[in-house]
Parts: sequence; C-alpha cells; structure tokens
Amino acid sequence: MARGDGKGSNNAIIVFVLLTLLFTIIMAFVSINRQSPFVIPGFHPSSWAKGENVSLKVNKITSDKTQIPFKYHKLPVCKGNRTVAEGENLGEIILGDRIEISLYELKMNEDTPCAVLCTMTLKPEDVNTFRKRIDDDYKAHWILDQLPAANMKKRTLKDGNDVALNQDFEDYTYETGFPLGEKKDNTPVFTLNNHHDIIVHINKLQKLNSEVDEWNIIFFEISPRSIEYNQFSAEVCGKDGNALILPSNDQLSVTWTYSVKWVETKVVWANRWDAYLQMKGSDQVHWFSILNSLMIVIFLSGMVAMILLRTLNADLKKYRSDDPEEIDESGWKLVHGDVFRPPSNRTLFSVLVGSGVQVGGMATVVMVFAVLGFLSPANRGGLMTSILVLFVWMGVFAGYFSTRTYKNIGGTNWKKNTLATAFFFPGIVFGVFFVLSWFLWGQHSSGGVPFGTFMALMILWFGISVPLCFFGSFFAWKKEADKQPVRTNNIPRQIPDLPWYMNPFFSVMMGGILPFGAVFIELYFILSSIWLHKFYYLFGFLFLVFLILVLTCAEISIVMCYFQLCSEDYHWWWRSFLTSAASAVYFLLYSVFYFATKLDITHFVSVVLYFGYSFIMSFGFFVLTGTIGFYSCYFFVRRIYGYHNHFI
Repeated sequence: MARGDGKGSNNAIIVFVLLTLLFTIIMAFVSINRQSPFVIPGFHPSSWAKGENVSLKVNKITSDKTQIPFKYHKLPVCKGNRTVAEGENLGEIILGDRIEISLYELKMNEDTPCAVLCTMTLKPEDVNTFRKRIDDDYKAHWILDQLPAANMKKRTLKDGNDVALNQDFEDYTYETGFPLGEKKDNTPVFTLNNHHDIIVHINKLQKLNSEVDEWNIIFFEISPRSIEYNQFSAEVCGKDGNALILPSNDQLSVTWTYSVKWVETKVVWANRWDAYLQMKGSDQVHWFSILNSLMIVIFLSGMVAMILLRTLNADLKKYRSDDPEEIDESGWKLVHGDVFRPPSNRTLFSVLVGSGVQVGGMATVVMVFAVLGFLSPANRGGLMTSILVLFVWMGVFAGYFSTRTYKNIGGTNWKKNTLATAFFFPGIVFGVFFVLSWFLWGQHSSGGVPFGTFMALMILWFGISVPLCFFGSFFAWKKEADKQPVRTNNIPRQIPDLPWYMNPFFSVMMGGILPFGAVFIELYFILSSIWLHKFYYLFGFLFLVFLILVLTCAEISIVMCYFQLCSEDYHWWWRSFLTSAASAVYFLLYSVFYFATKLDITHFVSVVLYFGYSFIMSFGFFVLTGTIGFYSCYFFVRRIYGYHNHFI
C-alpha cells in the first residue's frame, strides 16, 4: 500500500499550509478592521511649498451606459500644441487609462478666482461629438497627486433637508469623475460644462526645524458648471449666468475657464483615501455575506463529518473482524477494482486541472498581497498588472500539476499534454481578449490595447509562461506516478441503473449551487466595481469568502463523490471536477441577471464587451472550482480505499 509513503513530508506540507492560512486569515481580519488601509508599503507622500506648481493630469472619459472608454484629449478640448503623455503600467493600459499632462495651472495654496484656459471654435462635428458623449452619460477623470477627481454632493436627510457639511467629508456623497455636460429631461437640449471649479483639500505638514511650510494633498474635487460667455471679460469669468447650449449641426465658440480653491483640512495623508471609499452600510452587507457563506460551510461540514465519522467508520469496522459473515460487500466497496480506472479524455482533464492550479495560485498570491495593502486603489493599475504577471509565473505550477495528473491516469505523451496546458486556457482567454480589443479599435477607444502592448503580452506568454510550463512538466514527469492503494481490474465492472437523482447532469448542476451560493453576495460588489466604476477595497472580506469557497467546493465534491460511489458508479474523475465547476454556470447566469437588472447598456459593442469579459471570468472560475473539487475527491478516494488491506 502507498498509505505510508512520504508521510513525514506530507505532514510537514500540511503544517506549512495551515500556518500560512492562519497568518493570512489574521491579516485579512486586520485588513477589515484597520482604519488606514491605503498606505502602500514603499509609497511616500508628496509635499509642496506655497506657490510651487502642482501638475494636474487628465486621463479618460467613461460611461456606465457604453463601457467604452476614450482618451480625454480625444475630445475637442484645450490641449495646446503638444500633449505630454505619462508612462502607464501594463495594468493601466489594459484598463484603458491614457494619462496626459493638462494645461491647467495650479500653485500650491494660492487660490485662483478665475482663469481662462483657452477660447476655441467647435466645428459642427465637434459639437455633435459632445452631444453624443453627454447623451451617453460620459464622465471625465482627472488626476492630482495620484488622486482621482471626485464630484461631490450633499447628503440629504429623509425630509429632504441638506446635512451640515464639515471638512472631514463625513457628510458628503460623491462619485469619481464628473459629467461633461447635461441633457435636459425629455428634450434634445444639451448643455456643455465649460467651467470647472477645482477644490483641493490640503493638510499642513508638522515639521521640526523647517523654515518652509509644506502641504500634502488630501482630496481633489471638481464642480463643473455651464456658463455662456457672450462677451467675455474678467468681470464675468466664472459668474453664473445662462447655460452654454450645444446647437445641432452648427459651430459654437467656447471659452474654457476654471477656478482653483485650496482648503485646509485636519485629515492626514494616511487617511486621504477614506473619503473616496465611504460606503455606508456596505460593511454590514459584507458581514452578511460572510455569515451566509459560513452557514453553507457548516451544513456541508456536518454532512462530511457524518459520512466520515459514522457511515465510513461503520463500514470499515466490519473489516477489522475475522468473521467473514460480517463483511458487507455493497455500495462503494464493490467498485474498489475500478475506482482508479483512468477517465476518458485524459489530456483535456489534465489540462483543466493544471489551468485550475495556475488560476488558483495566481488568485491566492494576489489576494495575499491585496490584504497586506500592496494593491489598494492608490496603486493605479497595480491589481491588473499583478494578475497578469503572477498568472505568467504560475505557469510552472500549471505544467507540474497537469503532468502529474496526466501521469497518474496513465498518460504517456507528456510533451503533447504540456503544449496543451501552455496554450489551451491562456489561448482561449487571449483569443477572446483580442476579439474584444478588435471591437474597441473599431470604436477608436482607449480601451483597445495598442499593438506594442499585445507584443509585450505575447512575449510574457511565449517567452516566460510556456518555458516555465515545460520546466514544471519536466520535473513532474521525472517523478514516479502515485502508487494507488488498490489494483485496477482488467475487465471493467458493469454499472447498474442509477436512481434519477444520480443522473450526471442533475447531480452536477445541483452540486454547483452551494459553491455559488457562498460567493454570490460578494460577486455583486465585484461586478459593481468593474461595470459601475466603483472602488473595490475590502480585500479582507474577499479573502475570507475565497477560503469559504475552497471549503465549500471541497466538501460538496466529497459528498457527491461518496453518493456516486455508493451507487456503484466509479466514473468519478470528471464528475468530481464538474460538480464544483458547475458553479461557473451559475456565475454566468448571474452575470446575465446583473446585466438585465443593474446596467443600462444598449450599444451592441458594449453588450459584446460585457459578455466577453463575463465569459473570461466564468471560465477562470470554472477551472479554479473544478480543480479544488477534483483534488478533494482524489485524496478522499485514496484515503478510504487505502484504509484497509481488504481491498488489496
């Protein structure tokens, strides 16, 4: 038997994994409860003396209705003779960020009552561009000292009265970005916001032995207004008057103006992201999500405990007796000679398992870094960059575990299996992503990934991920295959007629409900952060939900596998994978529900983008949950059939 092989090393691995999980859980709770979760390690605050220039940058315009971003300077706005682009990281480029220096002049702690940016004449096609963008509810995104521009509003009471405001932002509601203009209700009248009130909240540094005062930037607010300047003069600059109406198919003279006001606040730099991330009542919803998931885990844990401690223990006790009459050959015990018979489609099965390990390893490391504070919203593009880079480096584990699985089920052509592992999952994701970028290119959107970035992704894939996959696969093939605790008969056993509830399709779809039920509340917040352009920052909650998902997938797969073996059906390999992987079907169905109830998307390209990215996320969820289910059942089956030498 292989029951004792490597027992010491296995125990050491188990202890290491448990200690790592314990440490990460503690850090997750710290992340949930700490007050300043957005001080990135290694990220230092910038400060300016009075009168120093502060660079205001423009990024992109986005819309919840279209989901198609555009570069801000693609609009007919003031941009001078030459725009200076900022260097974006890989994540920013993929997310459609295009950051450029603006013409706005800001000097630290020096108010500007009103200034003219430029005067320009919009051509009829430029006017129509603005009308179209305003009709689609596009918002502009500017950046000041890595902070996004916020459009602030007063929080109102139930009686409709405004709450008194204070400098700690507790009585504000706000959203990132500000509207380009406004469409009058049920009319074709559009107004253009050509004046911007820039309000910057700053905090004075407390320095010893310093003769020069310096300030940190704490908050960045834009209040846009529409002002028609018939005859511009300094006296009317920034003064409220008639709104600037955009004509239909006619040119328009526009004077762009702005004001700058500096407001001192007691909020310190370490807490400056708190104002952007206030979500009243969200913590309670997240705790409800955790409790909901825990109830599912407790229910499944009870079923697993009943199976292991009562049913299996009672069955195996009979084999300790020397009385042959007490031996009960029924249920799962009858298929011991076929339980390790290899599954069909060995290569595809091994590839999916290897891809699941790759996605799971990437997700785990990303969430650990996020819990530790490295991937907060202050690190723009950091989350996407980390996902891509870690997925590439996890190729070594994909190759290793795919080949180990392939060898354990009797595969012989490990090079073919490795090639399939290196190209199957990444190839599908890359293909869908390329098609979506092709649609964005057709719209001249900043979300269309440039050719150079595509080449960089190809280099990461072919130059790093594929060789790493072969590297891991090579070492896996050199190791001996797992010695199974029972021998496989030469002639397959006939499977009896199964009860209706053990029908493969029915049992698989039923098994996928509980893993999805453990995460669907948190899934709402994730989808909102992606499609409604909201910040997602509660990574501590997310990691706890992820751990609960792992437990749920493992337990439901073990329960369904046991029921299947008790029905004398030994084709458990694919069923163990698909039982928990079926939760991805519900993931995709929930995406359809979210699209129909929460979004107002009507454009064809926008619909393609939504369901294309939803498919990528569902596919990743499919291989992740399926791999968890398979390995849980694999160790469970090896354990129960290796428990007693009666099966040898």
